[in-house]
Amino acid sequence: MKRTDQRPAWLRGVLDLCLLALLDEGEAYGYELARRLEELGFGAIPGGSLYPALLRREKLGHLRAEWRAGDGGPGRKYYVLTPAGRAALSEERAAWRAFAGSVEAALAGAEAAR
Repeated sequence: MKRTDQRPAWLRGVLDLCLLALLDEGEAYGYELARRLEELGFGAIPGGSLYPALLRREKLGHLRAEWRAGDGGPGRKYYVLTPAGRAALSEERAAWRAFAGSVEAALAGAEAAR
């Protein structure tokens, strides 16, 4: 049986939440966020997924973005969590933990039934 990488499908469901959590640690620009997610084991995050997620959250008022001149290079768009973003993170973090617990219970139950 050939295994497929499920991360891209799972990432679509958790990318926004993970971005809020990373920005709760402090401001960052897109490439930094992508690199951090990769370091955490999410694999390479394509810009076509990352930047629309950031824009979605910016439009919801969860993030504030600011362009800054680069040091000898191109400018960078920095993102910072807003108070509304912190509230959304708190709510979504709790919802995720409850959902992940349900998934884990289902997986454990399926293993125990074998």
